[in-house]
Amino acid sequence: MTLLYIHLLEENYLLPILYGLISSASWGAADFLGGLASKRTSPIRVLFLAEIAGFIPTMLLALITREPIPQARDLLLGAVSSIIGLSGLLFLYRALAEGQMTIAAPLSALFSAIIPVIFGLFTLGVPSTPTVIGFGLAFLAVWLISQTDSVNWRFSLSDLRLPLVAGVFFGLYFIVFHKATLNSFFWPLTAARIAGIFLMGLFAIITRQPAIPPRGTWAFCIINGVIDIAGNGFYILSSQTGRLDIAAVLGALNPAVTALLALIFLKEKMSRIQTLGIVFAFIAIVLFTL
Repeated sequence: MTLLYIHLLEENYLLPILYGLISSASWGAADFLGGLASKRTSPIRVLFLAEIAGFIPTMLLALITREPIPQARDLLLGAVSSIIGLSGLLFLYRALAEGQMTIAAPLSALFSAIIPVIFGLFTLGVPSTPTVIGFGLAFLAVWLISQTDSVNWRFSLSDLRLPLVAGVFFGLYFIVFHKATLNSFFWPLTAARIAGIFLMGLFAIITRQPAIPPRGTWAFCIINGVIDIAGNGFYILSSQTGRLDIAAVLGALNPAVTALLALIFLKEKMSRIQTLGIVFAFIAIVLFTL
């Protein structure tokens, strides 16, 4: 069994899946910490410090590894991917504030996974039958895991607008970020963080609030930024060693990790719907390895 596992890793059957799962776990943990910090201060201030915390290690690693500076196009794509991702967050936050929370989170998460899959169909071709079935189960898992209590099918068309826009932005982020890192690794990540710092700082000025959060939230914000950038790195590894669409779908399963951490540390109850979603996620992951 061990020899088979090693063989699968060597043949890159499991390695992209492993990278994708680590990216999902990292993003889920970052969202958990970001949520804790956002209970005490504005999300804009949390994201500003998190972007700085993510910028420092990527810049240092780019210098230490002496990675060649890529073409301006790659750096620009890295910066654009950050703007797209942060814009998606802002649309999601607005949807959560103005619309039905039970439809905003699952719908945005669902579309963040669907967009890269559609892109993959046109650029990478139709995947294997088990992978297609895995996509279907993963989409269902993303929807169920993002529910807070029970599945809510009652909503108006106006409730869909902002979550759809947020989901499209998140899906485009997966695609653009993948393109940005085809020729370089750390420098596009650095460019993305620089753009994020600038954007969040600009939002702080526009909304007339301090950019730096209260000192009591610094630990959460800094760890959030470091873990988030690690998630980005493992997503890059997953998308470059395997299929972009599978990497994106695995990354979109991050709400499962957030829910598990809330269960463990905050003693929040996990609904049966969310538990069922996690089961579907595990089945989907197994199908991706076939």
